Amino acid sequence: MTREETLALLNADAPVALKNLQQLVAENPFPPKGTDVNNHIHTTYSFSPYSPTAAVYFARMAGLATCGLMDHDSIAGAEEFLAAAQAIGMGATIGIECRVSFANSPFASRRINNPDQDGIVYMALHGVPHTQTGRVNEFFAPYRARRNVRNAKMVAAVNGLMEKYGVTLDFEKDVLPLSNAAKGGSVTERHLSRALSEKLLARYPEGAALVRFLEEDMGFTISAKVRGYLMDEANPFRMYDLLGFIKSDVIGKFYIPATDECPDVRNVLALSEEVGAISAYAYLGDVGDSVTGDKRAQKFEDDYLDELVPFLKELGFRAITYMPSRNTMAQLNRVRKLCEQYDLMQISGEDINSPRQSFVCEAQRDPAFAHLITATWALIAHEWRATENPEDGLFSAKSAAKWPSLAERLQAFAAFAAPKG
Repeated sequence: MTREETLALLNADAPVALKNLQQLVAENPFPPKGTDVNNHIHTTYSFSPYSPTAAVYFARMAGLATCGLMDHDSIAGAEEFLAAAQAIGMGATIGIECRVSFANSPFASRRINNPDQDGIVYMALHGVPHTQTGRVNEFFAPYRARRNVRNAKMVAAVNGLMEKYGVTLDFEKDVLPLSNAAKGGSVTERHLSRALSEKLLARYPEGAALVRFLEEDMGFTISAKVRGYLMDEANPFRMYDLLGFIKSDVIGKFYIPATDECPDVRNVLALSEEVGAISAYAYLGDVGDSVTGDKRAQKFEDDYLDELVPFLKELGFRAITYMPSRNTMAQLNRVRKLCEQYDLMQISGEDINSPRQSFVCEAQRDPAFAHLITATWALIAHEWRATENPEDGLFSAKSAAKWPSLAERLQAFAAFAAPKG
């Protein structure tokens, strides 16, 4: 069975997908589990080739020991994700990623960790207790609705840009069906970029014609790597490669800044504390060559990180999340020292939203990042302990009193969940 055929089976509606998962597992044994972990896997409830079931399956096929759900503005895929993980005996954790406003902060006019906009920050709620997913998704429902108002305006902007070339989009017909919005999922710029990619590939199926249109008619510069992907008509990931180029280089032509769809950071931190999740700032760092292929070279928070981290701590953030493959060792060591200085948990995760990306982070296999594996098992333990009793969570007063040192507490929690031996 090909990868695409397997994906089709697992991207069915949840009950069918879970049944197909059990059949696949019976027929195709998994490779041995390693120690690799990933806490940042997107699914079709934001943007991804993978349903929650497919995400779990392909994570396990890659040899991961644990997997983590992380969708934009939605946690509606959590029940399916957890059921799939339980079905195959895999450690799992659930969370949600969102954009928040830093308008009422000293960093309101800074490009912080959002490639598209000043004063807007990406953050995550990790380790959401399973009893609280409904509350979390309900909180973000009005923000998803407001985002769709902006999405529709951006589709109009796309049409203003592309209509003269004979390419137009309809938000209801071309964009929404690519999402799980009807099931509580979100619609993102990647959905718009995919809709535009599909229209362009239909109009210019030949690689040379597509590249000529983008470079000569539209005036874009395409890197040699991306040009090679787009020229190869047999490339199975061609649509995703074009999507990545649009997200990185074209979106500025039709992007409309987000405003009322981004709650104040303090409101999301209050939600996190209410439900017993672990709030995490997503460190990006200055970008050179993007690992995901959709982030242009750009400066972010590195120039003022020494001011930002204590402000995050003052606001009430519990953690910083980062991706070891995205940054230099100097950047990572700096973030790690700041986390230790300000008593912030460190959480890792490789952003998975394209089939070209590996579920395994090779950089994280460096012994210098062993603490991130410990943190993942602690996160999993926090999640099920807080689900049973909120007072047993990682950052509860009870746990902090029993293990005053965060490092000691992380080790203790990891021991609750990690495989023995």
